[in-house]
Amino acid sequence: MKSFLVLLFAVFSLNIAYTKPVKPKTLLYSELVPADQRAAFVEAVVLSAERLHVHPDWLMVVMRFETAGTFRANIRNRYSGAVGLIQFIPNTAKQLGTSPTKLAAMTLVEQVAYVEKYFTPYAGRMTDVYDVYIVVFAPAFLGRSNSTILYSANSPTLLGRQRYNWNKVLDDNRDGVITMRDVKRQIKRFVP
Repeated sequence: MKSFLVLLFAVFSLNIAYTKPVKPKTLLYSELVPADQRAAFVEAVVLSAERLHVHPDWLMVVMRFETAGTFRANIRNRYSGAVGLIQFIPNTAKQLGTSPTKLAAMTLVEQVAYVEKYFTPYAGRMTDVYDVYIVVFAPAFLGRSNSTILYSANSPTLLGRQRYNWNKVLDDNRDGVITMRDVKRQIKRFVP
């Protein structure tokens, strides 16, 4: 009888000690999401963030930045052909088993599944909102120092110069290079 009571107490204690993570009802910038999709979108972002080991607000900041605050699944970049919540470029869409056209036709919740799929290889390596953004913008530079040059107007390659020109809005000091510091400075504007 004594061992039964000890076991019963141990099971009861385990049940009390475990608390499910509190899921936020709202996220940063969730008011910008169309009302008819908001609740499902917020839930999808929260669940994806849990699986990616990042704060859901970090994903929201990045998607807000990449969609210019519209949270539209079909928003396109006229220069690169990128589309959607994290501006999937055509090659990335193909690697994820889809296409820009298919991504643009998705609901926000459907596209969040591809956002998660894109980030999955980096799960556990993103330690702040800036890491989440750099994985979208230039994943090869994840973990690099603030002085690291990502793109230059004087790059020896055409692609390097194109990438600079497509993103020169990030070069806010107009020195002809986009550094990690420049990128972080731009993203910081959207972090309360």
